Amino acid sequence: MSDVSFTHRVAIVTGAGGGLGRAHALELARRGAKVVINDLGGDISGTNGGTAMADQVVAEIRAAGGEAVSNYDSVATPEGGRAIVQTAIDAFGKVDILINNAGNIKNAPFTDLTPDAVESLLAVHVKGAFNVTQPAFANMRENGYGRIVFTSSAAGLFGSIAQANYAAAKGGVFGLANVVALEGKAHNILVNTILPAANSRMAADMSPEQFIGMPTTPAHGEPEMITAMVAYLASETNTQTRELYSIARGRYGRVFMGVAPGWTVAADEPIASPDDVAAHIDEIRDLDGYAVPESMIAEFSLIP
Repeated sequence: MSDVSFTHRVAIVTGAGGGLGRAHALELARRGAKVVINDLGGDISGTNGGTAMADQVVAEIRAAGGEAVSNYDSVATPEGGRAIVQTAIDAFGKVDILINNAGNIKNAPFTDLTPDAVESLLAVHVKGAFNVTQPAFANMRENGYGRIVFTSSAAGLFGSIAQANYAAAKGGVFGLANVVALEGKAHNILVNTILPAANSRMAADMSPEQFIGMPTTPAHGEPEMITAMVAYLASETNTQTRELYSIARGRYGRVFMGVAPGWTVAADEPIASPDDVAAHIDEIRDLDGYAVPESMIAEFSLIP
């Protein structure tokens, strides 16, 4: 088995000043990538920014003999997204890899969430991923190569108490990643999504009721456990696209969205009534024989 290498590759890691992003950036640089370290330098709510966090990671990479530059633009605006990508092009000539890692968090019970707590998370997670990925994708398409990793969350797919805004944002990231993957495949741009769980500033802000039934000292919460999968997905070694992976407590597993065969009303039969649905609900809910569609069109093609 050949080693995962990033020699001659240029990577952007958003939110790379600490936590998961820092671990991702250090590993990519250690394996030969030239890295743009993007970070606002703020707290987990996305405020009180500064340059120190990004600069510190750049200093670590350079001290180890690697190449890196800082960027302090916000992912939350189209201008910021373009500036982040332009930083890579100006410094290193291209973009090969994008790790969409930047995030913020403002947890509260559903009825206590403020408009700002909703909008600020959508701006960073969903719009932020869109704002950076669009110009990066364009450059990758010109070069005929790219690897993009989106960071979603189990909260976005399965739900999490007091995180309606975060779950909505991370669910949006998953939807965005699927479309980018479909459009990128013809251009050798492979796109995958992770659902990470690790020790971080965000994890520290979770409320106890969010972890009912979980061990009090879960194994393998190191950010580097997430980085192992991220680095693989960002490498030439990876040949998969439009896949979703959970990385939590030492377990790596593929997550998928499937569709059951269900109950079908034939074209020559009357339209269904609520009573018909009630009569067939067990058949509709039966998961036996499920399929995992590769696109919306593929899902429609399953209907007899």
